[in-house]
Amino acid sequence: MNHPTIPIVVAQPDGKPAASRERKRQAPRGRRVEPDALAEVQALLGDAPRRRDLLIEHLHRIQDRYGCLATRHLAALAQELRMAQAEVYEVASFYHHFDIVREGEAAPAALTVRVCAGLSCEMAGASALLDKLPTLLGTNVRVLAAPCIGRCEQAPAALAGQRAVPRATTQAIAAAAAGTTPPVSAHVGYDDYVAGGGYALLRDCVAGTRGAESLIAALEHAGLRGLGGAGFPAGRKWRIVKAEAGPRLMAVNLDEGEPGTFKDRVYLERDPHRFIEGMLLAAWAVGIRDIYIYVRDEYHDARALLAAELERLRVAAPVPGLPAIHLRRGAGAYICGEESAMIESIEGKRGMPRLRPPYVAQVGLFGRPTLEHNFETLYWVRDIVQRGPDWFAGQGRHGRKGLRSYSVSGRVREPGVKLAPAGITVRELIAEYCGGMAEGHTFYGYLPGGASGGILPAALGDVPLDFDTLQPYGCFIGSAAVIVLSQQDSAVAAARNTMRFFRDESCGQCTPCRVGTAKALQLIEAPRWDTALLGELGQVMRDASICGLGQAAPNPVDCVIRYFPQELA
Repeated sequence: MNHPTIPIVVAQPDGKPAASRERKRQAPRGRRVEPDALAEVQALLGDAPRRRDLLIEHLHRIQDRYGCLATRHLAALAQELRMAQAEVYEVASFYHHFDIVREGEAAPAALTVRVCAGLSCEMAGASALLDKLPTLLGTNVRVLAAPCIGRCEQAPAALAGQRAVPRATTQAIAAAAAGTTPPVSAHVGYDDYVAGGGYALLRDCVAGTRGAESLIAALEHAGLRGLGGAGFPAGRKWRIVKAEAGPRLMAVNLDEGEPGTFKDRVYLERDPHRFIEGMLLAAWAVGIRDIYIYVRDEYHDARALLAAELERLRVAAPVPGLPAIHLRRGAGAYICGEESAMIESIEGKRGMPRLRPPYVAQVGLFGRPTLEHNFETLYWVRDIVQRGPDWFAGQGRHGRKGLRSYSVSGRVREPGVKLAPAGITVRELIAEYCGGMAEGHTFYGYLPGGASGGILPAALGDVPLDFDTLQPYGCFIGSAAVIVLSQQDSAVAAARNTMRFFRDESCGQCTPCRVGTAKALQLIEAPRWDTALLGELGQVMRDASICGLGQAAPNPVDCVIRYFPQELA
């Protein structure tokens, strides 16, 4: 909002008023902006807009160029964006992948190697890598333990800078640190996709051959639900947003940070245009003006692939009047997988969940009605409409309907994304889709929904894996991230790993989550667990936390107490 300048009148000794002067600040309060730093920032930004919502994008430009965020550059950026320096600092300091360097401090090493410390990677030997790498790589490389980087099927996984190192060894990481770049995964590009019938459905819709109501009805009949974890019916969401007064926006969540989850990355690497067409179909049916795609920073190659294919789409223009598509880059914050925190981050702010109501569908991105979707939900739109909703709904086992993409990792012979009937059991999933347990491993337990979905013993390996089937056992399916444990693992160790993750990834906004995760970790790292106190703490976290992180964090601990008492004896 532009505020009027206020004239200040000062009386002279003779009683006559002095000439008015405007109280107009030429630069934000804070440290003096150095001309050299300002010139460097201006050169980096070029002709990019100086908008508040692009703050995180501009921070990435500085971090990528200089390897850190010097306070002199932060001050210069604040002046360019006409923001308070404190506000720029608080955003930069919120995200893991930004390194702020103050005056007199040494810049971090030229290269950072992040070794995933998530549960699947820890089981595959990540701790040994973290012990050996500092000595092997020397002082010019910084080695960090990182939260899940979305490559659980390639455990142990690492990032050398922004280069992914699957099934990492010390030799492979050393080679990547020396500059070896892995090839980009093969995928279906624009020409191949169109040759296979791609964008024909979108053309029919834009031409009026199909109506928006027919698409929404197809999703409802198929029973498609949000596949990011919440499971809200997709067709109903389209109707809710469509009923709101425009302009309407769309926000696509490609920030899958739940430990054990990697399906969105795999589908993007294989067939990006199937997702893009589903996204454009949703935009057409709901009446979306602008689309924002939020991609986690750990997915550098996938983000580059998507940017290239979006450019191919823009040039080819298979239909007229495509909505504007904006690609936004995360900066290392699990909480931004929560829909309102993601929207805050897209707006260039700290990724802190909003209190609701109002809901995102009503007051979302930039205050507009927003259709928020997970990547995979949109990936299935074209197939459901073209093949018919009965094709999708006709799949399923044990009384359940539909298909699910299970991200399976851990002690199985063939980890990966497994497209299987909804309601399949973990025993069936392991035997039919994963080639059985890994050599020398016996099925002991599993996490059915990633770090927050709880832990179940092998004795409950015949429970159908789907929405609403696991709640009676204190668990949930979430994004269908299945981590399989064997007799070589312990549920206690798994709970400690997940609670460390939640403590580190709590945004800190609400006390029950910020303090509760730290206190819970302290309690479960003790030799003997105070189960009564853990129960009380977990209940407070569920009742009073603002978002799902704090509400779900106690699940693995409660499951250990309930299902693995022998480990606590």
